[in-house]
Amino acid sequence: MNCLVVFAHPLPDSLNGRFLKLVLAELEAAGHQVTCLDLYEEDYEPRLSRAERAAHYAADATARVPSEHAGLLQEADALVLVFPTWWFGLPAILKGWIDRTFAPGVAFHHGSDGGAIRPALTRLRHFVSFTTLGSPWWIDTLVMWQPVRRMLKIAIAKGCAPQARFAYLALHAAEAIAAGKVEAHEARIRSVLSELR
Repeated sequence: MNCLVVFAHPLPDSLNGRFLKLVLAELEAAGHQVTCLDLYEEDYEPRLSRAERAAHYAADATARVPSEHAGLLQEADALVLVFPTWWFGLPAILKGWIDRTFAPGVAFHHGSDGGAIRPALTRLRHFVSFTTLGSPWWIDTLVMWQPVRRMLKIAIAKGCAPQARFAYLALHAAEAIAAGKVEAHEARIRSVLSELR
């Protein structure tokens, strides 16, 4: 399986960095083909350019400015995101990657009447997200209603690849967590990755 892993944390030795290493090791050990995009390492430009936005609704797809990562997304059987949740949202660099890569003609097609979009990521079979939060589970779930999970699952995965199996795993209160809880979370990560077939 062709797996695209996108990492969005500025510190490679962070808890997210630890989880990234685990994800890459597990996927490679299972025999998957793995491409890893470390957005901070490559100094990814998250801002949608004027040219990209100006061509957003162009009827001629060749007028659109292609993202450098669009082809990787289109060829992926599995997309795995590894990132922290900050202020109950995505890191800006990851939000920008989605803005620029999940583009018309790549991830979706505009409705001919200006209505609902049509999915374009028909090859994608798995959409997986691993995240960490400083907040306890009850604030994220009961107070904020899991905004990152809802956005990724409903707006992006369902809108662009409704056939893909969605998985979301969050480690809450991650800034002061016991080693045993980290290891238990890693076991859950392995379990999610074992479902990628």
